[in-house]
Amino acid sequence: MDEDVTDSAGTPPEPDEKSAESGKTGGSEGSGSAGTSDAADTADSTASSDTANSPGATNPSGTTEDTPEPAADTVPADTVPAASVPAVSARPKRKRRWLRWVAVGTSVAVLAAGGAGWWFYQKLDGNITTDTSTAAELETYEKDRPQPVALDAENILLIGSDSRAGKGNGKYGQDDGGSQRSDTTILLHLAADRKSATAVSFPRDLMVDTPSCRRADGTRAKERFAQFNWAFEAGGAACSIRTIEKLTGIRVDHHMVIDFNGFKDMVDAVDGVEVCLKEPVDDSDSKLKLPAGRQILDGEQALGYVRVRKSLGDGSDTQRMSRQQGFLGALFKKVQSDGVLLDPTQLYPVLNAATKSLTTDPGLGSLSDLYDLTRSMRSVPAEKVQFLTAPRQQYRYNANRDELVQPDADLLFEQLRDDKPISVSLRDKADDSGTTGDGETTKGDETTGGETTRVGETASGAPNPSPTFSGTNASMGVCE
Repeated sequence: MDEDVTDSAGTPPEPDEKSAESGKTGGSEGSGSAGTSDAADTADSTASSDTANSPGATNPSGTTEDTPEPAADTVPADTVPAASVPAVSARPKRKRRWLRWVAVGTSVAVLAAGGAGWWFYQKLDGNITTDTSTAAELETYEKDRPQPVALDAENILLIGSDSRAGKGNGKYGQDDGGSQRSDTTILLHLAADRKSATAVSFPRDLMVDTPSCRRADGTRAKERFAQFNWAFEAGGAACSIRTIEKLTGIRVDHHMVIDFNGFKDMVDAVDGVEVCLKEPVDDSDSKLKLPAGRQILDGEQALGYVRVRKSLGDGSDTQRMSRQQGFLGALFKKVQSDGVLLDPTQLYPVLNAATKSLTTDPGLGSLSDLYDLTRSMRSVPAEKVQFLTAPRQQYRYNANRDELVQPDADLLFEQLRDDKPISVSLRDKADDSGTTGDGETTKGDETTGGETTRVGETASGAPNPSPTFSGTNASMGVCE
């Protein structure tokens, strides 16, 4: 018994072949005995980086841990050649990350564009001044106003104010307490089918009956027989509208008032308008100095061009109105032909210029209302945007005043009131005064027989079912 113990504690016997073979099949890389120093040295030198739990690894106590053999079809990872292991690609992750950034960027761009669009809309909408006092005054006299005949047609009174109030307007004259007069008044008739538009100018010196109107300070002006532009000075847009309605029998649906700055800014927004001058102009009153010939006017020059009176033509207000009509036609033509109405980047400056100095009734008091109006005119051909002056002649008691020619004027007003087509013969461009057509009927571009014939009659004196008035249209421009 003691011998057995001594033998077991001493040097172990050499392993036979059968035990060595058994050690190999057990998956151990070292010896099965803790006393074998060769196996320990080998493990220290060749497998120091292996973990203690790897198959056949020697643990710190010097014993070999038994580990399960891998399945027959499983190859240990540390025995597979590197070339046979497929590389894990990062491209799908990068692609997914790129798509996420595109989605985020697109969302930000859409939100930014929407926010910018909303900001622009709010800015333009805030530019417009809504005239609620005129609407209230007209409501007071609703029973006296004419009723609309053609429900889908629209009549808009366009008033150009000569007020010197406001930034930049003082150089055109002194501001006498904020008073203003209607420097230009045009009744714009939009046909119900929106296939034509007719703009009729009313001379500011036309002698008319003006009603009793409420002044800005709350007092009332009495009825009087006076120059037409006195109505705007006395009672603003409401008084001008009531005067026009009484004179023509036409219901005015909307009105717009624009001042000097608004006109200038609109011309600048379309990069100027082309005109032709037969001779140079040097007019101190309108601050206009231009050479003769074809040229493009900026906003400041354009304002002087439409206001000048003494230094162009015969100095009459009728001639000036003809010049204004031609210029407005050229402005409309440029806006339409350049595609401004279809291009937001070009339309915004025009709308910004127009709305900054625009005062309207509540029916046109928002940007959406103005856009709908503009869009309805987009399809009107330039040759169907017609300009003419209410038939007039010198007032019999004062050569510096005007009066209507009857029944010519009433025939024109009836055509507009009933939304019937207006025939306009092109005014002779050689005569910028426009006097060839007031009180004459024309056939084509020629007057009938060289004698003055009443509008609404043929040369023989028989009724003319389609009276023709002298004027111009937007297709002509100013230089044609």
